[in-house]
Amino acid sequence: MTDLVPFAPRPFRPAWWLPGAHAQTIAGRYVRPPHGVHYRRERIETADGDFLDLDFATVEGRPVDGDDAPLCLVVHGLEGSAQSSYVLETCRALAEHGIRAVAMNFRSCSGELNRTARFYHAGDTDDLAFLLDGLAARFPSATLLAVGFSLGANQLLKYLGERGERSRVRAAVAVSVPFDLGRGADKLWASFMGRMYTRHFVGRLVGKYRSKREATGGRLPSPELDAARILGSRSFREFDDALTSRLHGFRDADDYYTTSSSARFLHGIRVPTLLVQALDDPFVDEAALPHAAIDGNPMLLKAFVPHGGHVGFITGPPGRPRFWAEREAARFLAVQTGAGG
Repeated sequence: MTDLVPFAPRPFRPAWWLPGAHAQTIAGRYVRPPHGVHYRRERIETADGDFLDLDFATVEGRPVDGDDAPLCLVVHGLEGSAQSSYVLETCRALAEHGIRAVAMNFRSCSGELNRTARFYHAGDTDDLAFLLDGLAARFPSATLLAVGFSLGANQLLKYLGERGERSRVRAAVAVSVPFDLGRGADKLWASFMGRMYTRHFVGRLVGKYRSKREATGGRLPSPELDAARILGSRSFREFDDALTSRLHGFRDADDYYTTSSSARFLHGIRVPTLLVQALDDPFVDEAALPHAAIDGNPMLLKAFVPHGGHVGFITGPPGRPRFWAEREAARFLAVQTGAGG
């Protein structure tokens, strides 16, 4: 077990020009700069005949050399990728502390549909563990770290809780975590803006299902699935009941949500982990935040703030916005590894 080095999150002051959770959430996608990060892609073949694409980052003006430098795996959220603006910003922030970054792309999220029926989901830790094992073998002298966002944060916390002291990761950060997947899905569907977010994401997921089905003549993802139910899905619960659960071995959406929600794995985490959360996150039911489980584990540190939306956390003036979550994530990992901060 690695001890948690004392760390005090800096205060977050929401940008005055982005009032409210939805402004922070939506602007977060557009105001983070897209430049300054270059990737070198490596395709990793998996045992089931599929592939995973890893993107190793180089940040302009801040090269980080040496196989023994700390290496951080960045895990994106639902329908994101290594190109997501918060992933790029994380790579920039890590480089400022001498930490290398490599971004994971979930299956079918790197710009190319994956080969097998399997997609990805919030509780799938197999691919994450596979990549971390590979990185540990390849860079045995490097301290492995991880940062996860949203769905990727849920995956990361579940992995840490499952592995306990056997975790390859020595310190981690989870941002905008859907600790209770079912409560979050229901909260989104209960409001007008929540339904707008939901339809955007479900539309993309249904589109990927349709593309894979058409590309394989109906053979994939699986001819046993109810195509009409999947194509007609509007909510996360409908889509997860029709496809996610059936395709990945769960009985139904409730079984998937219960089994995969990270809240039930928090007690098993044995490495220093920072939890970055806005209490006004429109994707997360504030009443379902697992305060007791977090407070009961000395390896977990809260950076909970009243405002910030979902993967928002934007501060500063309009012409020079700053991104608090990514900066605090990098600073926390630097402190835990002795890289600075």
